[in-house]
Amino acid sequence: MAAPDYVPNDTAVADRHYVSPPRRPQPWLADRPGELIEGQPMGAGLGVPGPDQGYALRLARRFEDRLLLSPGESAEDAIAGCVGVALKRAASFGRAPVGVDLEVAFRVFGFLPPDPDESLVAWRKELFAGVSHSHHYAEARHLVGLVPESVLRLPPSEIEAACAADRSKLLTHQ
Repeated sequence: MAAPDYVPNDTAVADRHYVSPPRRPQPWLADRPGELIEGQPMGAGLGVPGPDQGYALRLARRFEDRLLLSPGESAEDAIAGCVGVALKRAASFGRAPVGVDLEVAFRVFGFLPPDPDESLVAWRKELFAGVSHSHHYAEARHLVGLVPESVLRLPPSEIEAACAADRSKLLTHQ
């Protein structure tokens, strides 16, 4: 149906297509204040950078109902402490976190089967207490440092077997 005569109809505007902007003669330089010129900074407390790390929190919620918690332990603390370990594992492979990373982290600390012994539960209860609170970042980073990267790079089946045999060999200090 044709438009009435009083309706503006500029067909020249509708026939236009995208045109890229003119070429910039000067090269792009990393000269803004937040640019990392020397590369990713490394050091104590800076963690291990990796892509899409926030997704680990969503994945961790899938394990919440399966966690082996003793009286006095909270799922929030277990998740907050183990997410950092899972992120360290994912970043060591240069990828975003997946469910296996969280499974490994929870299993190493005895939050997933095989059932942990009483000494591990007493030890982790003290270590994980309050870690979910934002003021306990240093304690959460300490938990990440307890699991060496060589352990995190093991296949999940080997970690499960090591947990059944002697879980303390997977941690640097206990």
